[in-house]
Amino acid sequence: MSWQAYVDDSMLKTGKIARGAILGAQGGVWATSSGYNLSKQEQDFLVKTAFSQPGEAQAHGIHLAGTKFMCLQADGEQLLGRKGDRGVIVCKTKQAILIGEYEQPTPAGDANVVITKLADYLKGVGY
Repeated sequence: MSWQAYVDDSMLKTGKIARGAILGAQGGVWATSSGYNLSKQEQDFLVKTAFSQPGEAQAHGIHLAGTKFMCLQADGEQLLGRKGDRGVIVCKTKQAILIGEYEQPTPAGDANVVITKLADYLKGVGY
């Protein structure tokens, strides 16, 4: 399966994720949903800082495609953010960073299951 297929089929087709992306853990965009453009600065923060220094995400928020999300939870493997009726789940695997944005009426827990399930699958196959 291509990286784009993971975004299209494993994230978007669930109906729980509105926009998504997969980045390489060392940098670079592997796949994104249509029109979801992450700046170099946004990518660098996720790759270099957010998971190694989660307090930075909590202090400054999570910026994705020009939107600043308040960081509700951050640790070495997952970030959870919220802005109004939108939210985001960002999960890190050994080689990838998965990003899934959701919108109401999707409950945060439902969106979280989609992204963490995909992250667990990728971890299980060495990614």
